[in-house]
Amino acid sequence: MKTKAKFIGIDVSKNTLDICIVSELQESFVIKNTKKEILKFFKTHLSKTSKDYVCIENTGKYSWLLMEVMPEFQCFFYVINPLHIKRSLGLVRGKNDKVDAIRIAQFIKKNNEESQSYIPLRNEIRLIQVLLSERRLRVNQKKQLATKNKENILLTNKKVAKFLTTKNNRLIKELKKQIKDIETQINQLISQDESLNKLTTQLKSVPGVGNILCWNIIVKTNEFKTITTPRKLACYSGVVPFSNSSGVSIFGNNRLSLYADKNLKTLLHMGALSAIRLENNLSLYYKRKVAEGKNKMSVLNAVRNKIIHIIFALVKNQTFYQNRLEVS
Repeated sequence: MKTKAKFIGIDVSKNTLDICIVSELQESFVIKNTKKEILKFFKTHLSKTSKDYVCIENTGKYSWLLMEVMPEFQCFFYVINPLHIKRSLGLVRGKNDKVDAIRIAQFIKKNNEESQSYIPLRNEIRLIQVLLSERRLRVNQKKQLATKNKENILLTNKKVAKFLTTKNNRLIKELKKQIKDIETQINQLISQDESLNKLTTQLKSVPGVGNILCWNIIVKTNEFKTITTPRKLACYSGVVPFSNSSGVSIFGNNRLSLYADKNLKTLLHMGALSAIRLENNLSLYYKRKVAEGKNKMSVLNAVRNKIIHIIFALVKNQTFYQNRLEVS
């Protein structure tokens, strides 16, 4: 006899998992966040005759074990943005791990049809994701030290200023070396994988798309498996403007959403700036629209959007970018 599906919410922390199972009854459990405990728990509690719904918040590396293990089970598994869950709850008061697990279970019970099931990352993509995170950390540290050097000029004691600047420059030099080493490691991973090698070559054929933007797009889209359309990626990266109006009292200009991946948005912006400096179709488009009197930042945002659409077209058609501009 087929049993009713269970809705399972999991609140993830470093050492433990708080789990709520909602079916005819509501049960709560706490287990250790280890592979052995996760396997043991779900082998016992998942239905044998129906596919259950399991949902977690995307909390970064503490969720990786669940992301690795859950695809082995016959269930619907969801990894949801924590802000999405928070905004869907309405007016709530108080929180703890047990309550959070209950709320996650209630969320997936109500929203399972609209939510996208988790598509596992290949091991190579996971490693590139980790390396890009480490690279971004070092880039930010290098920027902070460079800013400190500028502030040191204001010190009245020049001896101390020189001492601090020398120390900072040594750290900056070491960070530059580490950043280069990380990029070399990423290149090695890609060169050893045929599909990734081809994909990066396709993306980098687009004007303005360099290594860092290319790698980030591949990771964020999970090789174009999770984010499957240019409109979704444009929305995700904060490129698409949304209306800002209500009745007759509020009638503002269309604005870019604050709910965007700021890092990817910055990389796309830098890519667009690079593209319009080169001789290509995007550069011609930018110059033509600016000459027509369009706002430069609006046109630049349109270039960012065009880069995204070109990338998806290349991936869909399994081809490379062809610059149709004839340079005399």
